[in-house]
Amino acid sequence: MNTKIKIADSAHICSIDIEGVIGVDEASQFDSPAERVATYEKFRKAVARIADIESPEVVVNIRSAGGDVNDALLIYEALAALDARITTRCYGYTASAATIIAQAASEGGRQIAPSALYLVHRSSCATEGNAEELAEHIELLRKTDEVIASLYASRSGHPKVEFETLMSENGGRGRWLSPEEALQAGLVDEIIGEESQKAGGAVSNVIAHISSWLGVAPKPMAEPQTQDINIRHLPEAEAKSAASAILFGEGQRQVAASEVKQIEDPALGGGPATPNEEAYNADARSCFR
Repeated sequence: MNTKIKIADSAHICSIDIEGVIGVDEASQFDSPAERVATYEKFRKAVARIADIESPEVVVNIRSAGGDVNDALLIYEALAALDARITTRCYGYTASAATIIAQAASEGGRQIAPSALYLVHRSSCATEGNAEELAEHIELLRKTDEVIASLYASRSGHPKVEFETLMSENGGRGRWLSPEEALQAGLVDEIIGEESQKAGGAVSNVIAHISSWLGVAPKPMAEPQTQDINIRHLPEAEAKSAASAILFGEGQRQVAASEVKQIEDPALGGGPATPNEEAYNADARSCFR
């Protein structure tokens, strides 16, 4: 499995979809060059494209269970260096190296879906060699863990030791965090779509208590509008300047027609019709004469 980095750029907003394994797992490092990603030409080109983005708003959708730490750090650095407002959104299993990329968001821009799970753990590798060689790999792993814990700490404002402890749980395999736990740990800034539901529920409870005390029946409240988790929602103060571009750009991307190869669509002049197709077309034409 290779990382799929899809970049849809425009004058107002750039969407980056990062899916699958970050880089290539070690078992696949020696496949044909066309299939290589980690530290190879194909991956470097993707990172270079990220570095060339000039849009004022960049939304990074992450659907990945992790992969190569080095590649994740390269993507993190490329995103963090952009002169743009960065929003990262985590979906599904967001684990390991993928959580590093998620930290590249601008202040307050690290988002997670309500159904996602977030995993942080100590780095690992597969290796062989003599005692001296293995000792070198162990030292590299320890330094890698320090870098990751320091990154989490710098973005969360929590002590570094807190993340070293969390990453060390279960023999270094870490622990899966719910969106609420990731928010409490400072690893994300917002659970997408949660605010309106919580606000609606709290208001309903208050009205119910007051109505019961007064002895009157409460009026039914309008169904709360849950924000679309695929669209970044800005405060009203910012809506005039940025929200319209974001909503329009992402909306267009979400409803865009599926790409169809020419040969797959006869209407586009695909390959010659088969005898059966020609006979069917002749029968269809005869029905309208």
